Amino acid sequence: MAGRWTSGKSTVGMRRRKPLTVVTFAAMATLMTSAADAAKQARRVQATEATAPREAGEPIMAIVSIKSQQVTLYDAEGWILRAPVSTGVRERETPAGVFAIVQKNKDHRSNMYDDASMPNMQRITWNGLALHGGPLPGYAASHGCVRMPFGFAERLFDKTRLGMRVIISPEDAAPIDFSHPTLSLVTPNAETIAAAPLKAETLSREAADAAAAADETKKTAAAAARDSAPLAASLRKLERLKVRADAELAAAEKAVASAKTDQTKAKAEDRQQKAAAKAAELTTQFNAAKTDASSKLDAASTAKEAAKAALARKADTDKAALDAKLALEPVSIYVSRATRRLYVRRNTHKPAPDGGGVVFDATIEVPITIRDAGKPIGTHVFTAVARNDAGLRWSAVTIDKGDDAKNALDRITIPKEILDRIAPTALPRSSIVISDEPLSEETNYRTEFVAVLSDQPQGGFITRKPSEVLMADDSSYQQSDDGFGIFSQPSSAPPPRSARRGGYQPYYQPYPSMQRSWW
Repeated sequence: MAGRWTSGKSTVGMRRRKPLTVVTFAAMATLMTSAADAAKQARRVQATEATAPREAGEPIMAIVSIKSQQVTLYDAEGWILRAPVSTGVRERETPAGVFAIVQKNKDHRSNMYDDASMPNMQRITWNGLALHGGPLPGYAASHGCVRMPFGFAERLFDKTRLGMRVIISPEDAAPIDFSHPTLSLVTPNAETIAAAPLKAETLSREAADAAAAADETKKTAAAAARDSAPLAASLRKLERLKVRADAELAAAEKAVASAKTDQTKAKAEDRQQKAAAKAAELTTQFNAAKTDASSKLDAASTAKEAAKAALARKADTDKAALDAKLALEPVSIYVSRATRRLYVRRNTHKPAPDGGGVVFDATIEVPITIRDAGKPIGTHVFTAVARNDAGLRWSAVTIDKGDDAKNALDRITIPKEILDRIAPTALPRSSIVISDEPLSEETNYRTEFVAVLSDQPQGGFITRKPSEVLMADDSSYQQSDDGFGIFSQPSSAPPPRSARRGGYQPYYQPYPSMQRSWW
């Protein structure tokens, strides 16, 4: 047996045999531990904080590499900041996909994990995923969030804005300069952009005037309705009495005609005379009351129609003012092969009614034609990073290679009516996302887009409690008079099953989460 002397009658010339098996296993365990430690140490060495050796512009996007455990910030000219991160552990993996910052809180504390401090929190989903400061052991160790070095998270907090793109990639990814005929269609008009601020201001004033006028006409109509209500009730009562008297007269006349004896006929004629007198009196009363009330009833009807017209004008001016305000914002487009639909988002900067984040306009959602719709298209993010002589300079990031970026754009056709609405005022930071994926159920009126790669682990996403949804008729929400509110007009049909993976993700919910956070 291992670890014992060998058997035999004589031990002369024999050597003691070492416990090879025990030593070998121990050595293997030691080697494995050392290798794991070395791997962790290697990861610590690979991901370090860095700053580009140039003056940085405003960050346009952040790309998190799960593979390298690193986040990189980019402005219009390239990378500006890098830092190590710690993403989600096994079964709590940080989902790969396309996100945007939807809320910022410098002193956030978790309400899921023992009130843990999560400083300089920048939320990317309302079910609790965020970038924030935290301890970095040199490998994936979070519950799904992206931890960053504390100092780096603090510096980054003041540099970003709500709506900034956050891309989480399973592999290393970086934007490249990119041009394509489809992108060239999104060409801003300099005169339109120059006129946009004044147009927005003018239409906002018109919307405010229309709202005030609508309010006054509504009050006038309500007062006229109150004044005319007793008259209308009196007329209805007289009309009922007149109808009854006419019926009694008709019955009396029928009785006279059918009388068989003189006595019966005399009684019927007496009844007829009384019924005729009553009917005549009620007719006179009804006609007089109707004449007296007609002016007030007509005034009430006129006021009601005026109120309807004022409300219609208010709706029209609200829409015009909204479109003018949105023209001052970058536009985001999402094209889903799974649903064959195109979605548009713009930040309204209007605080959400439940106190968290801001409202993103979602009034545009249309079907879209995708060539070879049964073939994977990948996930690609095209971003307008700056203006140039041709209009806009674009970059492209691919994080899921079903098809390359050029072919993906080749395969879609953006409807002309959409281009006509968004192209003339397209600004830097605008983006077009093309993906096999449907929008996640975490996409709602307080988010830009949330789309996760369904072939990557999502433990840190699917294990969280989904956002609760405020329906449009919920009494806790009231449309404001400045043209902003819940604008989502979602498709009522569920999305088709993904042709790429045969999987199915829940369609996005158009109305908002009411919960503060679940992490």
